[in-house]
Amino acid sequence: MAVAPAVAEEPPDGPDADPRIVEMMDEVPGGMLLDANHAVWPALDMEMTVPGAHAGSTFRSVGACRDGRVCVFSGYSLSGALLSWGSCGDHSIPSNFTALSLANARSSGYTQARNGGSVSATAYAGGWANILGAATYVRCVL
Repeated sequence: MAVAPAVAEEPPDGPDADPRIVEMMDEVPGGMLLDANHAVWPALDMEMTVPGAHAGSTFRSVGACRDGRVCVFSGYSLSGALLSWGSCGDHSIPSNFTALSLANARSSGYTQARNGGSVSATAYAGGWANILGAATYVRCVL
């Protein structure tokens, strides 16, 4: 009986992984480190990329937010580290990530950065917005 190799869900020891990736992997279980600046959480359909990572762009991308995804960035005006989701719905922003801008690289609908019942920012399809105030989750509406 052949056994498939295990995939490490913990960040590797060593200087290669960006500290923000390591911190996020500690905060949100189930992540897989792809390289020093990029991790994914398959069960959540969530990705994190930090500056320095090769971020490919496509025709419909919004900044570093790839086509078909909704993203939050740790800096204003689509700068800094980013978290992204490929499905619409409500997505929690981990408590160790401060979201300061929002992008919607989907072809329709809108995305909101929210804190409880309050809307902090709205980005329509193909657009982005800076987040005013705190954001604890993202809502994507088709």
